[in-house]
Amino acid sequence: MSVMTRFETPAHLPRLPSLHVSRPRLSDRLVESTARLRLLCAPAGSGKSVLLTECVRRCPDGTQVRWLPLGGGNPAVVGFCALLADVLGIAERNEEGLLQALALWDQPVWLVLDDYCRQASAELDACLDRLLSAGSPALSWWISGRRRPACNLPRLLIDGELLELDAESLAFDHGELEQLLQQSYLDGAGDVACRLFKSTGGWCAGLRMALLEPADWGIAEPGDGFGPSATLAAYLEHELFALLSADQAAAWRALVHLPRFNAPLCEHLFGVGEGAPLLRNLQTLGCFIEPLAEHPGWFRIFVPLARQIRTRDIQAGRGWHLRACQWFAAEGDWQAAIEHALEARQPEAAVSLLQHMGVEHLFQGRNVALLLRLNREVDRDLLQVSPHCLRLLAGALMFAGQLDEAATCIAGQSRFLPQPDAERQRELVAYWQAQYGMLAHLQGDAPGAQLHLRESLDALPDAAWEQNLVCYSGLTQQALLGGQLDIAQSLNREALLLARSRGSLLLEAFLELDHAQILEHRGALLRADALLERVQEFLASQSRLAGPLLGRLALRRGRLALRRGRDDEAREHYHYGLQEARSCGDYRALYGYLGLAVLDANQRAFDSAFDRLREAERLMQIRHIPERVYRAVLLQVSSSLLLMQGRAGQARQALLRVLKHFRGEHAVQAPPATLDLIPRIEWQLALAEVYEGEVFNARQRLLGQLHKAREAGMPALEVEIHLALAECEFLAGDLPRAGALMRDGLVLAAQSSLQQPLRELRLRQPAMLRALGMEEEDEPTEGGAGPLSQRELEVLGLIALGCSNHEIAERLFISLHTVKTHARRINGKLGVKRRTQAVAHAKSLGLM
Repeated sequence: MSVMTRFETPAHLPRLPSLHVSRPRLSDRLVESTARLRLLCAPAGSGKSVLLTECVRRCPDGTQVRWLPLGGGNPAVVGFCALLADVLGIAERNEEGLLQALALWDQPVWLVLDDYCRQASAELDACLDRLLSAGSPALSWWISGRRRPACNLPRLLIDGELLELDAESLAFDHGELEQLLQQSYLDGAGDVACRLFKSTGGWCAGLRMALLEPADWGIAEPGDGFGPSATLAAYLEHELFALLSADQAAAWRALVHLPRFNAPLCEHLFGVGEGAPLLRNLQTLGCFIEPLAEHPGWFRIFVPLARQIRTRDIQAGRGWHLRACQWFAAEGDWQAAIEHALEARQPEAAVSLLQHMGVEHLFQGRNVALLLRLNREVDRDLLQVSPHCLRLLAGALMFAGQLDEAATCIAGQSRFLPQPDAERQRELVAYWQAQYGMLAHLQGDAPGAQLHLRESLDALPDAAWEQNLVCYSGLTQQALLGGQLDIAQSLNREALLLARSRGSLLLEAFLELDHAQILEHRGALLRADALLERVQEFLASQSRLAGPLLGRLALRRGRLALRRGRDDEAREHYHYGLQEARSCGDYRALYGYLGLAVLDANQRAFDSAFDRLREAERLMQIRHIPERVYRAVLLQVSSSLLLMQGRAGQARQALLRVLKHFRGEHAVQAPPATLDLIPRIEWQLALAEVYEGEVFNARQRLLGQLHKAREAGMPALEVEIHLALAECEFLAGDLPRAGALMRDGLVLAAQSSLQQPLRELRLRQPAMLRALGMEEEDEPTEGGAGPLSQRELEVLGLIALGCSNHEIAERLFISLHTVKTHARRINGKLGVKRRTQAVAHAKSLGLM
């Protein structure tokens, strides 16, 4: 064991690995810190010693370095004190003498304890705590280890004397991965950096093993010997299992198969009174067990490592999955129970658990994706054990947009007819009608949808209130598609009353999406966004359960922000909504791609916009979504982009091809998520005709559409048609008429807070506003002052009362992060920088 003094050359330090990447984001933070204790606590192979070596090489002049490699051993207190005395050059080798010497220490020294004791030792930790407390400020402690010492670390943290890095902090980021690849033979191998990060999670030892065995870690094409990493198996045997007892090793090998676990589950798996202590011991020993931040009390094995280990022992994992299935079923967590039943290769158990799920479960967690997996993996005859099972599958398939398979499931319910008595017969038929009506609605069959949905509402029993709410939603959207906004609002109000009377918060949030669509079509974009924001804030606290609805809420809020000209906000919503929709199996991920394509077009990045459309089409095809669900909206957005590029002929052909599906004897309705699809296609087609010289017919068509929009009370659509008419007159050379129409359109746009139609007009006709005497500076900017939402006014009112952010969060039952977001947006809209300025300016505008 070497004792180090102030070094002169790097030879005095432990060797750095051959492929070494300097990590200034960590070393700068450690070296520049004034904390007396720098603690690196992470599992094996996290790069702790290498980082310490890198930091020590940057030790400032006048400071000595004393390096004590402990090797993870468990010395007695006497031996530990003797080692410290030796490395520090202190004559007294007992604890008392050491404490006295440390209290009087006056030379700047970095004392590095590398790989501190791995096994729990209360006596050693207590000794270290006393030494830390007695130490002089001139002595800086640097400690690395797999186990967090049981010292008074909270006190050090409060006093600003502790800087701690954990496994997540020590993981390589993408930039460091790129540097590592530049030193390896895999440099430049396509998207290898992304695959490397996905397969290793940035774990230092995993990265080096992956570079040695790229096929085994999934970052290169596997050869005949593809399989789990042999190097990893040997590494874990030495670095992990050699330090564990037989029971601990067996428990770790069991837990590696489970996506998440907690102490009660461990008690069920390993025995009452034994499971929880086993879990605590494995955590203490630094066995790659990480907490789930969003679920207190729950843990998992480091995911990339667990993925590698599971592939070695799939057969043994099935028994543990079965036991976990039993526990989750007893806890009423049906999604987890079904997932474990499938992993245990017990399809009968998985299907039997479906009886506990209802309509509301389709909007929770990843249940839709789970039901789709059941539909793929379980024998068809087994799935047809009950009408309830088929109804759930049909509901999931409709949510995912797989309408043809949903039709098969709905038709399959006929095999349970006739029922033993008339009452059950009526109930089964009513359920069938409810689902068939929703299927007809999604397929654009308006007469069939309205007939079956209304008849099912009359026949469904009170116990089927969840299915009733879905029927109400379908009828609300049917009324919206028909331009009957008052009827839609009445149906939506009735549905919301039922949902609230039943205490169904998830289904209430589902119905508020319809409410927001009604508000949007009435031109109340700000009210619609404020409504969805309140719903989103509530559901955010239940994110694990409400993922599907949070995705749809984000996509709708992205559309509202886009229409209001708030591109950054829209992009944020669209990215989040797209991620949630994809992971939940929701076909409405389509609208995330469409929204991002329009945002790209706003920046004149047309190549990127068309790439988004191709990605959307590819996803729909991969998921077997029928073309009638997505083709029309894809072509409409594509045509809009073509018009912006001046390619009117191509746009016209695409629009005519789409419109024929919505006109004539076999016409269908527009998809429910795009209620204004057909009117938009019509005015864009008229505009394409104008570009090709057919001004008279196009003008008449636009005037007719304007009249319809006014009659239906849809001011947002009216704005778009006004601007299209102004463009038509501008291209026809009638500048006075164009100017008058333009001014009328701008007034309507301001009333509805609409900015996107004006932006699209500028992209199509960059010189039009200037030619009409309306300068470019008239265009509202995203960061400029704008009307405040109801929630923003509430926040501003509390700010005016002198409330802190914490007090505002408590009063409005929202998170601190949400309060800060509101405050930032208020300042942006009002064009101010401080809270006091925001209050004063809002009062001057009459907002308060």
